[in-house]
Amino acid sequence: MSDAGIAPPRARGRLRIVLTELLQRPRAAFGLAVITVMVLAAVFAPWIMPHDPFEQSFDGLDLMGGPLPPGGDYLLGTDLLGRDLASRLILGTRTSLIIGVVANGIAVILGAGVGIAAGYFGGWTAAVLMRFTDLMMAFPALLLAIVLAAIFQPSLMIVALVIAMVNWVQMSRVIYTETRSLAEREFILVQRAIGASPFRILGKHLLPHLLSSIIVFGTLGISTTVLLEATLSFLGVGVQPPMPSWGNIIFENQTYFSTAPWLVFIPGLLIVLLALAFNLVGDALRDILDPTLKGRHG
Repeated sequence: MSDAGIAPPRARGRLRIVLTELLQRPRAAFGLAVITVMVLAAVFAPWIMPHDPFEQSFDGLDLMGGPLPPGGDYLLGTDLLGRDLASRLILGTRTSLIIGVVANGIAVILGAGVGIAAGYFGGWTAAVLMRFTDLMMAFPALLLAIVLAAIFQPSLMIVALVIAMVNWVQMSRVIYTETRSLAEREFILVQRAIGASPFRILGKHLLPHLLSSIIVFGTLGISTTVLLEATLSFLGVGVQPPMPSWGNIIFENQTYFSTAPWLVFIPGLLIVLLALAFNLVGDALRDILDPTLKGRHG
């Protein structure tokens, strides 16, 4: 009863400490600010988009039928079909973040589950799971993602699942190594000796020690996921038009790169900025949550 009453305040206190340390690191604070702005843009997209992102307007094209440059009614210009680029980028933020969070969340759950099961039970369980992981790692991630995306009809959730299927292997390797090390520690051997169930040992004693690694790896993985989604969409096997994502905006407008470079440069800049932001936050979290790295600031 007392544990139930004490745990939430402790968790909130720990979260407050981590957030405070993040904000004290300039690069991490910058990353948090970028992520916050993009999350707010994704959440409030219907209210902040200046135009309908799907409307193909004749007013959005010049006399030669080309896209309009930034300025006037169209803050960031228009695309090859006369659609407002700013509105499509804002809606594309929602697409990229949804896929990034969902795909990475699935990859983290799957990778952590495989790694923990293999590391704790060992024996034939570890042999089967780790050989399967090695087999998945043998395939180039991008090539495997392209093949899977081509097999299934691309949609928002299918793209997220495809990316998750190729991103879980790194997580499983990291968690497997840590779990194997923890499983041989005395406090785990004592729990086994007194007859504690595997689920109790995993949930109460192993998982809390692995949680910091899972959080850090999950944060860093979002940047990889966002980049992979953009790559798949650019190659035409990701999110399909007219639904905008940063990758397919570049894909649709690449023919205008020389005459309307903003159509490629701006979404490309957003992709790099979001990936950089998650990497900065992930690096800072690794330093804060890993006691061996305590004291390193960046």
